[in-house]
Amino acid sequence: MWRPLRAAWRVDSLPRSTADTPPSGLDDQFRPPVTMASRPPMLDFIISLRANQWTKNLIVFAGLIFGQRLLDPGAWALSGWTFGVFCLASSAMYLVNDVADRREDRRHPIKAQRPIAAGRLSPRVAVAAAGLLVALSIGMAFLISIPLGGVTAGFVTLLAAYTIVLKHIVLLDVIAIALGFVLRAVGGAIAVDVPISQWLLICTILLALFLALTKRRHELVLLGESAATHRQALSAYSPHLLDQLVTMVAAATVVAYALYTTDPATTLNLGTDRLTWTLPFPIYGIFRYLYHVHRHDGGGSPTEMLLHDRPLFACVALWTIAVVLIIYLP
Repeated sequence: MWRPLRAAWRVDSLPRSTADTPPSGLDDQFRPPVTMASRPPMLDFIISLRANQWTKNLIVFAGLIFGQRLLDPGAWALSGWTFGVFCLASSAMYLVNDVADRREDRRHPIKAQRPIAAGRLSPRVAVAAAGLLVALSIGMAFLISIPLGGVTAGFVTLLAAYTIVLKHIVLLDVIAIALGFVLRAVGGAIAVDVPISQWLLICTILLALFLALTKRRHELVLLGESAATHRQALSAYSPHLLDQLVTMVAAATVVAYALYTTDPATTLNLGTDRLTWTLPFPIYGIFRYLYHVHRHDGGGSPTEMLLHDRPLFACVALWTIAVVLIIYLP
C-alpha cells in the first residue's frame, strides 16, 4: 500500500541527476517538465502546501454559526484552532498526494507545474514534512478534546486511503472526498461542543459530492483520450454518466437544504422560521456553478471559481450574511 511513498524516498536518496531522470528506455512523459524560471525551494514548498485550498476547511465554522455560538469569543477561538488543525492536516495530505502522483501529474497540462511533479521539490523532503504536519495537527486536535483528536486522525487516515487506493476506484473516489468534508464539519461541531445536526451532515455530503463529480467531469473533458493514463478511475466514467450524477446530486442538495429550513425541529432549535428565505442563494449558487461547468468547462478547482467568479462569491457571502442575521437578530 505504501509502495509509492517508499519508492519516492528511495529515489530521492539518489544523486539529483539520477533521481530526476528516468531510466533509459522509459517514455519522456515521465521526465519532469522543463521550467523557464526557478523559484526558491522554500517558495516551492509553500506552494505545495496549497494554502489556496484552505477555504475547504471553512466548513468547520458551520457548527459555530448554526450551533448559535457565534457571539461566544471562546467558541471563536476553538473554531479558529480547529480550522488550523484541518489546514495543517490537509496540507500534509496534499504533499503525500503530490509525491504519489508525481508521474501521472507530468501528463497533466496544469498539474505538471506542481513543484514535486516538476522536480523542483524533493519527494523525500515532502514526505518528511507531511509526517511532521500530521503529527502537529493531530496533537493540536487532542489539546482541545479526545473526540476531536479522533476525528482528525480519521480525516488523515481517510485522505491517505484516498491517495493510495480509493481515488483509483470509480465512485468510491468521489464518496471519499465527500466524507472528508463531513469529517471537517463534525470536527467543527465537536470543537465548540454543539450537537451535530443530521441536516448539516446531509447537506455537506451532497454539496461535496456535487463539487467532486463536477471536478471529475472537468478532468475527463480536459484530458480527453489521455484521461485514463492520468487516473485509472477516469476510464470508468463518461461525460454522460457524470452529467446524470451531477444533476441528481444538485437536485438532492437543494431539496435537502429546503427540507432543513422548513423542518419544525430547525424552527425550534434556531427560534425562527425565516431561514427558508435563504433558499434562493443555494439555488442560484448551484445554477451559476453549473453554468461555468457546461459553458466554460469549469469545475476543475471549486476554490478558484469561488474566488474569481464575482457573482458566485457574492452569492456565498450574501447567503452567509443572511443566515447570520436571521439566526442572531431578534
